[in-house]
Amino acid sequence: MSDTQKEPLTFMAVHAHPDDEVFGTGGTLARLSAEGVHTVLVTSTLGENGEIVDPDLDEETKQAMFPRLGEVRIKELEGSVAALGVKELRLLGFRDSGMAGTPENDDPRSYYRATFDEAVKRLVKLVRELKPQVMATYDPFGGYGHPDHVQAHRVARTAYEVAGDARMYPDLGLEAWQPSKLYYTVISRSFFQRAAAEMRARGIEGPWNNPEMDTDVWGTADEKITTVFDVRDFVDNKIAAFRAHRTQIAPNNFMFQIPPEARRDGLGYEHFLLAQSTLPSLVPGQKEDDLFAGLR
Repeated sequence: MSDTQKEPLTFMAVHAHPDDEVFGTGGTLARLSAEGVHTVLVTSTLGENGEIVDPDLDEETKQAMFPRLGEVRIKELEGSVAALGVKELRLLGFRDSGMAGTPENDDPRSYYRATFDEAVKRLVKLVRELKPQVMATYDPFGGYGHPDHVQAHRVARTAYEVAGDARMYPDLGLEAWQPSKLYYTVISRSFFQRAAAEMRARGIEGPWNNPEMDTDVWGTADEKITTVFDVRDFVDNKIAAFRAHRTQIAPNNFMFQIPPEARRDGLGYEHFLLAQSTLPSLVPGQKEDDLFAGLR
C-alpha cells in the first residue's frame, strides 16, 4: 500500500476569494464531507476590494464597512464553511487584487503582485501538512479571467507539481507529499445552454441575458470534461452557503430565484477536468463520477 493510500482521504479546494468556494465546489465539499472525506478549503484573499451588495445597508454604512471588509467577509466565509460541512479552512494570507486594470491590481500587497515563489511555498506548506490526495482549482483562465483566479490556478498547479519533491522548500521542515490528482473546476457548455434557455423562459434575470455573452462558446466543451459529480442531495447546503455571503450575493441574485423544484437539477451537478494525475490514465471518452476514483 502506498503512503497516499495509508493517509485519510483528503480533498483540498484552492480558491481566490470568499464565496468562490460555493461556485463549482460547494456541493462537492458538502458531499465529500458527508462521506467522511477530510475537506480543506484554502482561500487566498479576503475579498477586501469587492463591492457590497447587501440591500439592507445604506450607503453610509457601506462606506464605513469598506476599511474592515476583510473582517466581514471572513465571518461570512466561516458561515459558508459551516453550511457546507467543510472540515478545515485555511487562509493563504494575500490581499485581494481587484479586477484587471484597477488601481488595486497594482497594489504590491495584492495576490497577483505577490512573489510567485512565496505564494507557492505557502500552499506547498499546506499540501505537505494536510496531505490531500485530490486538489481542485480553476482552469488556466481562472474561470473568467480575474487576476486572483488566474494566480490561484498558477499557484495551485505549481504546488501540486513540486510538493512531492523533497528538494523544494526543505526549510519548511515537512515531509514531501505528492497529491494523486489535480482537477480544474469547469462548467459544461451544454449544461449552461440548457440552463440559460430555461431561465430566460422563466423570466429570471441573470448572465444569460447579457447581450455580450455568447452562450455558444461559454463554458467548457462537454467532450473535454472528465468528471461529473452528482451533488443533488446537497443543493440546500449550497443555497445556505450562498446566503452566508450576504455582502457579495444579494437576496435577489438569480441563484435564489431558481424555483426550488428546479434547483436540484440546475445546481445539482459539478463538473471537473482532470488536469494531472499519478494514477492510470482515463480511457479516451471515459467519464468519472467520483473525484476519488482509483483511490477508494
